[in-house]
Amino acid sequence: MELNNGENSLISLTFVGDGGEEKAIKVPVGMSMLEAAHENDIELEGAFEESLACSTYHVIVMQYDFMHKLEDLNDEKNDMLYLTFGLTETSRLGCQVIASPKFDELRLALSAATHIFSIDGYIPKPH
Repeated sequence: MELNNGENSLISLTFVGDGGEEKAIKVPVGMSMLEAAHENDIELEGAFEESLACSTYHVIVMQYDFMHKLEDLNDEKNDMLYLTFGLTETSRLGCQVIASPKFDELRLALSAATHIFSIDGYIPKPH
């Protein structure tokens, strides 16, 4: 779906929870998927506020054909992603995917668990 000039500041995304529940949202271009999740009450951990100090904001790109549209990862981002629980070939950290018109209609699955807060059941709140 190509966006016209009147709609180029928002894209459509769908987050899919580990139970299969879906939440479709509109996101402004330039916003990270972590920010988008937090602003839309989607439970995606963000323990260190996009500082690449942890791997808690794991998302999985559900459409393989979107992978070529993602930015190549530098060594630091790749190393942090490698620490992610449940890593898949299409995994990224929510802070690494920034809303862009090329990601309109993107579907992201949320990881079922993380390395930090899933142990004690703590559910973080957006800052």
